[in-house]
Amino acid sequence: MRDNPPMHLLIPFAFCSSEGCRPALAPLQLPNLQKLLRRLTAQPMDSGDEASLSPPHERALARALGLPTQDGLIPWAALQAQTTLAAATDSAWAFITPCHWRTGAKHVAMGGVPLPDFEAKESLALLTAMQPYFAEDGIRLHYEKPGRWLACGDRFNGLPTASLDRVAGRDVAPWLPGTSNAIPLQRLQSEMQMLLYHHPVNDARSARGVPSVNSFWVSGSGVLPELPRVAAAASPPVVVSSLRAAALTEDWPAWVQAWQALDGTECAALWATLNQGGSAELTLCGERNAQTFSAEPASFLQKISDLFGSKPPSLLLEQL
Repeated sequence: MRDNPPMHLLIPFAFCSSEGCRPALAPLQLPNLQKLLRRLTAQPMDSGDEASLSPPHERALARALGLPTQDGLIPWAALQAQTTLAAATDSAWAFITPCHWRTGAKHVAMGGVPLPDFEAKESLALLTAMQPYFAEDGIRLHYEKPGRWLACGDRFNGLPTASLDRVAGRDVAPWLPGTSNAIPLQRLQSEMQMLLYHHPVNDARSARGVPSVNSFWVSGSGVLPELPRVAAAASPPVVVSSLRAAALTEDWPAWVQAWQALDGTECAALWATLNQGGSAELTLCGERNAQTFSAEPASFLQKISDLFGSKPPSLLLEQL
């Protein structure tokens, strides 16, 4: 017998609440997804709303990894710090993302994330310039990669923050931390905007015609209470992010193409795993809800359903 490793596919942005998504989805043919939905058993829906700080795909991934799932307090940065820096698990961490805010007539919107053409040397130069200001508030910055830094400090303990996937391309005001312990961060935002305005890195970026770095975003905040424990029989989900860019920019033709490509690759691979006797799970995530489908022994009626078809996947995806 073949030993097929378990496979869990997690798909963010499988459906979006924007007006253009529903008509784009209606004619979409996803044959492998449809076959999977005929064979897999739906688990209880993880219901939420579009105003949650942690989107459904982050909640689903956190549960799979054994992380806390309190809204806005999934400790993604602490988990990364433990991996990257071998940091202690009892410290409070957050991600700091250098970003560009677009100022409009009525609101300030988050620009594209990640920043285009943002090199390590530029990121390190900005981190060096900003570090003393953060240090005054007891926050230590650590470089992780150009588009994201790690920050450690008590300010992030119990501070709910919004995922970048919530704010990208949108008005930042509704997503800024609103608790009293966020006041120092609001002051830091203002100070950094002044510091960055004439920084040589931004002068060089303007000369190249790419967006300046004029602010930062805090996300992934919280404390990792202990090492995540994933059941020995479980497999960490494979997160497929190919729908994200098109969904966040509301490019529905590109979103449709990405879904078709995903169906022909990752969904086809999950279907093959299922047919070869392997353990298979599928988690579909929208902007409000997430639902997991898992493999159970196929009954006679399920096999008959395989032969005669089922409702199109679009009807299920619209519930997310």
